[in-house]
Amino acid sequence: MSRALVIGGGVAGISAAARLAPHLDVTLLEAEESLAYHASGRSAAMFLLDYGNATIKALNAASADHHRNADGGVLSPRGMMMVAGPDHGDAFRSDSADLGLEEIPINQAARLWPILNRENVTRAAYREDAQDLDTDLLIQNFARSARAHGTRIVTGARVDRIDRVATGWRVTTLNGQTHEADLLVNAAGAWADPVARMAGLAALNIQPYRRSMARIALPQGMSPADWPFVDGVGESWYCKPDAGALIVSPADEDPVEPQDAWADDMVLAEGLARYQDAVTVPVTRMLANWAGLRSFAPDRALVIGADPQDASFLWCAGQGGYGFQTAPAASQLLADLALGATPSLDAGTVRALSPARFA
Repeated sequence: MSRALVIGGGVAGISAAARLAPHLDVTLLEAEESLAYHASGRSAAMFLLDYGNATIKALNAASADHHRNADGGVLSPRGMMMVAGPDHGDAFRSDSADLGLEEIPINQAARLWPILNRENVTRAAYREDAQDLDTDLLIQNFARSARAHGTRIVTGARVDRIDRVATGWRVTTLNGQTHEADLLVNAAGAWADPVARMAGLAALNIQPYRRSMARIALPQGMSPADWPFVDGVGESWYCKPDAGALIVSPADEDPVEPQDAWADDMVLAEGLARYQDAVTVPVTRMLANWAGLRSFAPDRALVIGADPQDASFLWCAGQGGYGFQTAPAASQLLADLALGATPSLDAGTVRALSPARFA
């Protein structure tokens, strides 16, 4: 049986391993001590069908059935609302159309989101079918499937060296372990370009960007359980309920080097101030804060498929903020291409995702 080595244990890597495992002898290497430590462990955890560019939306649509039904499904009702002030009419109309939202009366918006500040928020748009996505359950489901088909998941295995050898690839980790395979899958997230360079291949200019989050307290007795995901116009901030509190993000996107990201205090403060303008409840206490890395290719579409220089090196990277949403379809495409099967996605989408588009 041919061997595949997957570098990266976020949602990209574990889903790719699960798809490949029924057909290949798969080993997954994760640098940290647990799966989904970096970007995949710090997601806002939503399924927004119309979030992203046209290529991303095609992947979202192709992933929807899996999210709803596989292993009992990972989605639950939430709803999405966007709010805007009187000076943002053009942006409000454009963003609403792009996200498939319909304008609703402010009175209805206030019923859906009781802390809405009607003095500053004059327009709102909504769609009911936006859903929470149980990211931990999705990771567990893919990991269970991968293991059931024999995948070896090796954590604490930071890659130190990659060599092209006569039999395929040899990967050496910092602790001196070596792993060999016929196919190498680069699912390293923010580290995707460094992995390619280690393999002697050209980087694709996949840039990590920091996205900060804060968990804030609400007044005692106030339950946000039924509130929607709320987005400030122009994605200037967003928030969603989280176990009796709210997660608020300034929707920052600062380019950084691959790293274990942390939130910037000033960026959080500025974002919370923008959020504060839209609500009547003051921000009095931050319970926790963190940051993750969203890694984008130059055209903001994922990179899936064989490297133009070496067909045995496959990319599954550039997930940006869409990794969980797109994981079922992205991983299936990766497996189809690796195994020589005809992709279920249309040819135009496959081309738009191919690493060859940068050649």
